[in-house]
Amino acid sequence: MEKLQSMEQFEQLKKEERVVFMFSADWCPDCRVIEPILPGIEADYPEYQFIYVDRDQFIDLCGELSVFGIPSFVAFHEGEEAGRFVSKDRKTQEEIEAFLNSLSA
Repeated sequence: MEKLQSMEQFEQLKKEERVVFMFSADWCPDCRVIEPILPGIEADYPEYQFIYVDRDQFIDLCGELSVFGIPSFVAFHEGEEAGRFVSKDRKTQEEIEAFLNSLSA
């Protein structure tokens, strides 16, 4: 998964056709739990570009997008927010896939 490097890159990427930003942090135990399933999810949803956002590095962006719990997912489609799966709860593979499936509905 590509890692977000700058706010300029975020502004550019969110204008892409289908992009999902995953907000996470190295110290987050719930984030580590889903880490092994992410490559499979990326492979199963090739229509989306997945971008890892380090919560600590982009704390202002988290505030802007009201992302107060991690791991969280915010999807954009051509500059518009297409959906969000944001909560402080641990996520399962089924929940992440249901979120992704709801985006194309």
